[in-house]
Amino acid sequence: MKDKDIESILRDSRPQVRENPAFLLEVQQKMRAVEGIKNEVDRQRRYGRNALVVALVLGLFAGALAMTLAYLYPIDPSAINDSIISDIRVIVESYKQYLLLPIAGCAIALGLIWGRHKAFI
Repeated sequence: MKDKDIESILRDSRPQVRENPAFLLEVQQKMRAVEGIKNEVDRQRRYGRNALVVALVLGLFAGALAMTLAYLYPIDPSAINDSIISDIRVIVESYKQYLLLPIAGCAIALGLIWGRHKAFI
């Protein structure tokens, strides 16, 4: 088919709109349904953003609390007899300076989320 044939088919098969009140009511009803769907999608997006912000804030506070407790209350090695807990203590003691990195990452992500979206409702 040539482009002119396709153009003529599309031009000839164009629907004709009549002055029908039922048609206008049907179109308005469909538009209201579309608006309802759009509102629901927007509500779910806001809910998702708010849930993400809450999770980041809680993670930030939990990480800050864990870091503070690790610095303020170091574990006495003689008080731990279990080898698994002792291994965890050794790992945490040797890498406690890096505990700030996930907390900083959460803070940066939270700042980016708040910076991209002006209002959280």
